Amino acid sequence: MSFLPLTEKARRLGACLALVLFSAAAGSVSAQSLDIPSKKWGLSFGNSKEFTGLRFNFRDRGVIRITGVNVTLWTPRTLGEEDDSTVTGLSLGLVPGAGRMRGVQLGLLGVAGNRSIVGVSAGLLGVGAGKDISGFNFGGLGVGAGGSVAGINLGGLGVGAGENVLGINIGGLGVGAGKNVTGINIGGLGVGAGERLAGISISGIGAGAESVAGLAIAGIGVGGRRLSGVFAAGAVIKLVDDGRLRGVAVSPFNQLKGTLTGLSIGIVNYARRIEKGIQLGLVNIVRENKPGLRVLPLFNTDFR
Repeated sequence: MSFLPLTEKARRLGACLALVLFSAAAGSVSAQSLDIPSKKWGLSFGNSKEFTGLRFNFRDRGVIRITGVNVTLWTPRTLGEEDDSTVTGLSLGLVPGAGRMRGVQLGLLGVAGNRSIVGVSAGLLGVGAGKDISGFNFGGLGVGAGGSVAGINLGGLGVGAGENVLGINIGGLGVGAGKNVTGINIGGLGVGAGERLAGISISGIGAGAESVAGLAIAGIGVGGRRLSGVFAAGAVIKLVDDGRLRGVAVSPFNQLKGTLTGLSIGIVNYARRIEKGIQLGLVNIVRENKPGLRVLPLFNTDFR
């Protein structure tokens, strides 16, 4: 009976293992990935396009659907193009990205979704999507989307969206949207919306929109065309021409170039007209009142 040297046995064992690995990966070489034990599930190294399990790749290209744990170093090559890929589960990397991302996304630099991001997302620089973002989102510099941002959103500099921002939104400099901002909104400098600002809005300098509803507090000013709620500012509350304020305005100078329905408290209160309201302050001006009753000390109301 003969015995092979130990080194020879190890060599043959290595050859058998290599053959097994090669067989397991057969059919996936053309996809530029090594997939074990199947090209559809298990463990994958490389650019597998449809896979469930644990996957590692430097940079994705032409991915269709990934489910599980996806670790990529850099952004997809198709980012910014018509990327219809979907990644569901845990995504890790410098800048993990896909067409649609669902689950937990953690990027050392950022997280990028060509279409949408849903779940928990955090990036030291930022979190951004071409369309919508929803869930809990933290960006060291900012959180932004071309469509809407919804959920709990924290941006070191700002939180913004081309359409709507909804939820609890905190931006170091500001919170803003092209259409509506709704919820609890806190901006170091400002909070603003192209159409409607609603909820509780607090800013260091200003808060404003075409329509503002709820509670708005600003270090300098609050402004809009339709104001409904309670408003407080360190310098001025401004209502544009033919606007209407329903509620309470408190600031040194309340400049209401439209209609006041409610209470205006300040050092100087100005309103074009009052309907079911009153001014309280040092100087109170109602432009459309009868002569002699347009400027009064202490208080003024509707004397037309």
